[in-house]
Amino acid sequence: MAPVYLDHAATTPMRDCAREAWLEASTLLNPGGQYATGRRARAALEQAREDIASLLNCEPIEVIFTASGTEADNIAIQGLYRASDSRRIVSSPIEHPAALETVRGLAAGAGAEVSWLPVLPSGVVGVGDTLDTPAALVNCMWANNETGAIQPISDVVSAAAGQATPVHIDAVQAVGHIPVSFAQSGATTLAASAHKFGGPRGTGLLLAARSPAPTGVLFGGGQERGIRPGTADVAGAVGTAAALKEAINEMDAEMQRVAALRDQLRAGIISQIDDVIVHTPAEALPGHLHLSFPGAEGDSLIMLLDSLGFECSTGSACSSGVNRASEVLLAMGVSEHDARGAIRFTLGRTTTSDDVMALLGAIADVVARARIAGMAG
Repeated sequence: MAPVYLDHAATTPMRDCAREAWLEASTLLNPGGQYATGRRARAALEQAREDIASLLNCEPIEVIFTASGTEADNIAIQGLYRASDSRRIVSSPIEHPAALETVRGLAAGAGAEVSWLPVLPSGVVGVGDTLDTPAALVNCMWANNETGAIQPISDVVSAAAGQATPVHIDAVQAVGHIPVSFAQSGATTLAASAHKFGGPRGTGLLLAARSPAPTGVLFGGGQERGIRPGTADVAGAVGTAAALKEAINEMDAEMQRVAALRDQLRAGIISQIDDVIVHTPAEALPGHLHLSFPGAEGDSLIMLLDSLGFECSTGSACSSGVNRASEVLLAMGVSEHDARGAIRFTLGRTTTSDDVMALLGAIADVVARARIAGMAG
């Protein structure tokens, strides 16, 4: 049978509308050119910028095209830190590595002092009194890439505003899947990635308010307000705008459809298998289901499922073939033993009821076999 793809949080198939828009724009030349072909390319780029601004409720000048969500996170966090006199950063410890490693890098190489937001067992950060002291920035994701837990962004932004502290939001998992309004969020910067909602890979978005703006960390010709210099990928921008428009137009229906499939999968797994720990809370992205099967190694589960044609992930980092417990789960208070038995199923627009039923027909035997194999030493 064809593979059943259940790793949409990693990447989702490119939409036909994005592919067609990308192909049509791929013949356009340098948007910085002053001649006719340059002006045509510039017009297409600016139309994509305006479309995206309208879809995400921001000003066109606030839309900055990058090569990835990772680059957008790096530019925002490093740029806001450099723009401030403060050496303090507040961050959640459950961030994607794109943001978390940037914060750690500033601590190691630039003398940043990092304060960590507390994490509740539900996988949601608490605000507490961590934001009562001014900082160069606060870094907090909109929704977690592993558990799908939606974070209290409004509380974080409100608390930070009391100290005039700018806030960066990694919204890579959220944009195109749940409603996102940059203006209403109150954030200073926000990162997104096109391939998470069916756009082209290699295109990201950084939404950056006029003030305070991140200081540029790249140097070049001054494109994209000097925050991200370099010749723009016009086709990528056009494809991104097309994908985002379709994703948002379908959003209400898809949220309900995908959440229903996710709930069906969760109920089916729990009814068949003993000792299952569900890490995805009630307030989560519609397609995420993160679970642990204690006594089974996450890598064993992935390999066994892959051999049967099911594609998913552990949701945590692997190094040299050794499964490492997820930092997100450990921060939530999950034991290392249970965290190592975690697996992440993420459903998306190509997921069908037949896919869910097929997985439910195989998962109990897979878990039993993985538990017999046991945990690695």
